Amino acid sequence: MTAAGPLPVTATVPAMYDVLVLGEVLVEIHADTTLRDAADGTPARISYSGDALNAAAAAAAAGARTALLAVVGDDELSVPLLARAAELGVDVSHVRRAPYPNGAYLLCADTEGDREFVYWRARSAGSTLSVEHIESWRELLARSGALITSGIAGALSPSSRDAVLAAARLVHECGGHLSYDPNFRPRLTGRSEARELLARIAPLTGLLKSSCPADALALVDTCDPATAAARYRALGARTVAVTAGADRLLLDDGAAAAYHPVPVNPRPVDATGAGDCFTGTTTARLALGDTLADAVAYGLAAASLSVSGRGGTGGIPAFAETAALAAVRR
Repeated sequence: MTAAGPLPVTATVPAMYDVLVLGEVLVEIHADTTLRDAADGTPARISYSGDALNAAAAAAAAGARTALLAVVGDDELSVPLLARAAELGVDVSHVRRAPYPNGAYLLCADTEGDREFVYWRARSAGSTLSVEHIESWRELLARSGALITSGIAGALSPSSRDAVLAAARLVHECGGHLSYDPNFRPRLTGRSEARELLARIAPLTGLLKSSCPADALALVDTCDPATAAARYRALGARTVAVTAGADRLLLDDGAAAAYHPVPVNPRPVDATGAGDCFTGTTTARLALGDTLADAVAYGLAAASLSVSGRGGTGGIPAFAETAALAAVRR
C-alpha cells in the first residue's frame, strides 16, 4: 500500500469546516431485550444516532471542525437531539427544520450482542432533504475539506437521492474529498436503485467504505472482499475500504490491496455505529493531513473502541484514546 498525502486543495480560501456530514439523524430507543421478548413494561433508553450523526461525532472527536447538514423535525425531541449533537462537538447551526416528525428506530440487543432494529421513517423530516437544501449549503460545501454521505441518505426519498448526488458533485468539482458508504438497506431501497446510485457516485469518491458480505453481495455480486474492492474501484472509487467481519478490513488504494486487523476490544457492548465511527475518524484524519495509512489505523482503533458504548453515539472515543490504541497496533 502506498501512503497518500494530504487531501488535494484547489480553493484559494480556507475551508470553513474540515468535514461536513450530510444525511439522516434519528431518535434511538434502546432496549436490552430481543424483539420477541419485548413486552409491556420493557425498559428502554432514549438517545440519538443515525449514520450521519455517528460519523459526524467521530470526525469531531478525531479533531476535525465538523458540521452536520441535515433536516430535523419540529417535534419536541429535536431540541435534545441537536443538544446531543452539539455536546459531541458537532456544529448544528446549519441544520434545517421541517414540519414533520423525526425518524426513529428501536434497537434491541441480547446478551450475546446480536442486534435487531425496527425503524420509523415514513414521511420523516430527514426524508425531505432536497437539492434546495444543497443550494442553501453551497458555499459550505464548496469550501469544505471533506464530505461524508451514504446510501442511506440517498435511499430516503427521490429528493434525498438528488440531494446526495448534487452535494457529491459540488464537493468533487471544488477539489474536496468525498467519503461514501453505500450502506445498503433492503427495507429502504431495491438493489437496482442502490447500484445505480453507487455507479453515479463512485467516480466522485476519494474513499468508499463498504461491508462484506452485506453490501458487496447486493451491490457488486460477490462475497469476497478483494473482488468487491476491485469492482468498486472499477466503478471509479479512488480508495476502497471493505470491512470483512468484525476483525479485519481490506484496504485497496489502487497500488496494493492489504488486510488490516481491527484491534481487539476486551469489553464489547454494542457494535452499532462502528462502521460510521471508522468512516468519520478516517475522513477527519485525512482532512487534517494524515497519510492514508495513519488515517485508516486511527479509524480502525476508534471503531474498535466505540463498541464499548451503547447505541450509535454512546461510545465515541476521545482522540487521545484512539491514538494510543493505534500506536500499540503499529
